[in-house]
Amino acid sequence: MTSFDRKPRRAPMPPPPPLAVDSLAFAIDQSAGLIEGVIEGKALTEMMTLARLTDLPRPVRGAILDLTYSTLREYGKGDAVLERLLSKPLPTRLHTILLVAIHRLAARPDTAHTVVDQAVTAIGSIAPGLRPVANGVLRNFLRQQATFGQTLAGHAASRYQHPDWWIQKLQKCLPDQWIAVLAAGNQHPPMSLRANLRQGTLDDASDRLHSAGIAHRVLDNGALLLDTPVPVDQIPDFFEGRYSVQDAGAQWAAQWLAPRPGDRVLDACAAPGGKSAHLLETADINLTALELDPVRARRIDDTLSRLGLKAEVLIGDSRDPDQWWDGQPFDRILADVPCSASGVARRHPDIKWLRRATDIAGFAAQQADILHALWRTLAPGGTMLYVTCSVFDEENSDQIARFCASHPDAKRVTIQGRMEHKLLPDAEHDGFYYALLEKAR
Repeated sequence: MTSFDRKPRRAPMPPPPPLAVDSLAFAIDQSAGLIEGVIEGKALTEMMTLARLTDLPRPVRGAILDLTYSTLREYGKGDAVLERLLSKPLPTRLHTILLVAIHRLAARPDTAHTVVDQAVTAIGSIAPGLRPVANGVLRNFLRQQATFGQTLAGHAASRYQHPDWWIQKLQKCLPDQWIAVLAAGNQHPPMSLRANLRQGTLDDASDRLHSAGIAHRVLDNGALLLDTPVPVDQIPDFFEGRYSVQDAGAQWAAQWLAPRPGDRVLDACAAPGGKSAHLLETADINLTALELDPVRARRIDDTLSRLGLKAEVLIGDSRDPDQWWDGQPFDRILADVPCSASGVARRHPDIKWLRRATDIAGFAAQQADILHALWRTLAPGGTMLYVTCSVFDEENSDQIARFCASHPDAKRVTIQGRMEHKLLPDAEHDGFYYALLEKAR
């Protein structure tokens, strides 16, 4: 074969230009990368750190997080829809780009042309040859969208946007409220502030917010529930320690533990320090804040520093007091234990897809170990407030029942006339469980 018989070589195609940081394509791609990590088993907070989102301009970061959180909240439905649109599986990153795009199309149908164009552009930046496939999938979604509701209605995970095991567990422990709890788990969470009463009265704190144009109402426990979430730099004197962001349900902890001036108080599993700070704002106490993770422990220091408060911050395992306890009993203990976080899934929408049914027994065993270990550090006549942000009985009512059965010196104490408080997630607060125990003298 002579050189004249050879077919001319094609010049290599230049790589696609990088996505503009301020484009919707960039936000879709970055959001898809975060969701890809969750699908692979990584926590969303870990993926956000790796992605260095804090290096991006605030509007860009906000757009990425809005797409990510909203898509994950609806993952059960979106993934089921996408499965029906694809004839064969795609690489995970391309799959998640389409997943984010489908969510955006459903939420903003008025911007369909832009969303399709920008999603195709995002896929083209990774796999140019699949641009026609992406365009076809998204166009098919727009044509068939009206039929998907009926098609998926019989599938619990897509209808309620939670895993099947989660739904079944709630049906068992909350037979009258499970639908409302699932619905709350798919909503945007409320934003509440806690006023630092060492810097003024609650009325004064409320007036300052009104003067700043921040609409809100004061709840029964003093929490300031905002009508609409706002960035903290819009909150007057936030960085001077006048307010803290804390869910209204979490603000019951300090009130129900009710420390007295001079009490020796332990906040176990204390990071990031919100409840520790609230306890210190409530009374002049000697507080020890315990945290296992050194990195998270630094967040306690940061929280207390902003508020002008002081406590002894220790790094140690609450299951092994011999590591950190000086032998002096505590008058009050806040046992805000690790849990499934099933009551705060709307704030951490990756949780419901990362958790497995078998995880709950593991959390319950860990909680039992913590309760047993901390109990010996409590003074006779002292009280322990047990707290979780879970809605599952194994971590809550069943846990306390087992503990009391195995500790004859533990007496349950009523809180506002009730033996326990199950705060289910709603428009005002996240999901929490509270039970108060007193140690016999």
